[in-house]
Amino acid sequence: MQTELSKHLGVEHAVFGFTPFPAVAAAISRAGGFGVLGAVRYTAPDELKRDLDWIEQHIDGKPYGLDVVMPAKKVEGVTEADVEAMIPDEHRAFVQDTLAKHGVPELAEGEASGWRITGWMEQVARTQLDVAFDYPIALLANALGSPPADVVDRAHDQDVLVAALAGSARHARKHQEAGIDIVVAQGYEAGGHTGEIASMVLTPEVVEAVTPLPVLAAGGIGSGEQAAAALALGAQGVWLGSLWLTTTEADLHSRALTRKLLAAGSGDTVRSRALTGKPARQLRTEWTDAWDDPAGPGTLPMPLQGLLVADAVSRIQRYEVEPLLGTPVGQIVGRMNSERSVQAVFDDLTRGFERAVNRINRIAGRSVQ
Repeated sequence: MQTELSKHLGVEHAVFGFTPFPAVAAAISRAGGFGVLGAVRYTAPDELKRDLDWIEQHIDGKPYGLDVVMPAKKVEGVTEADVEAMIPDEHRAFVQDTLAKHGVPELAEGEASGWRITGWMEQVARTQLDVAFDYPIALLANALGSPPADVVDRAHDQDVLVAALAGSARHARKHQEAGIDIVVAQGYEAGGHTGEIASMVLTPEVVEAVTPLPVLAAGGIGSGEQAAAALALGAQGVWLGSLWLTTTEADLHSRALTRKLLAAGSGDTVRSRALTGKPARQLRTEWTDAWDDPAGPGTLPMPLQGLLVADAVSRIQRYEVEPLLGTPVGQIVGRMNSERSVQAVFDDLTRGFERAVNRINRIAGRSVQ
């Protein structure tokens, strides 16, 4: 599964795996793909440094990357406390009422919230980059449009490629104008923040819009056959995120959540603003239903919503309150029916890719190897 981009990066398979788990990122690269560690959950530089040190010790010298969340524009002088003060009392009361309805206990005295969304704030992302550029990362990806121009320049000065996610051809052209090296065309089916255009339509539109820039296809891809379809549409690789959540290397800290993912079908997700304030595909739960109910106060814009629900999400996860328990995940969750190692996932991807290529060769009247 090699393309010009995978050869340039020195990886065997053009499979880019986004994950918040260092062990999964390292396993993806060891299996012949390109692991990309999501940095948004790191609020302290030392935590990111610790995990990058771990990756360096377990990745066997293979290339890997980092994914951050940075807006191209920022508002100067705004602190997290300033943002917190903008949250209406009505919304705080709604959170508490919803938790009380489901009997969600408070965190123990002195127990800090384990889930914060401060990684969405630019000043936090910049501290992450100060750490990351001390490591031999080969790719910097930004999940919130093009990163600021000085960040792009800094990456290029260190021979680090820069990727950015796009949900439309218009977004992709803006990335190209900003000097981005790789565009990730993320379709409607994807987990997390995603637009409204399906991958089958989006991928060729983005490829045509930004040629000769390489494009990675994301959203609704969980098999080798789907990877082959993405390359047939002009992509130079696939960007997979949801598929790794049920691997044995993943550390969800919740057997209940793993069970829900394994049991979910492709129709059991919803694009909701409940988590961050922007539309993000996630498991549909009574938590998302509450926020999407017209009778409620409605969600707040990013980053207010993320700050508002941070402690609540920590409590739901800590006590595994199943009706409310969810996670960002794409429609491909319907294929995630068993826990497998990252290597086993790769073996399945490559076998499926070979089947698809052979099938097309037969249809085209070519000999099959």
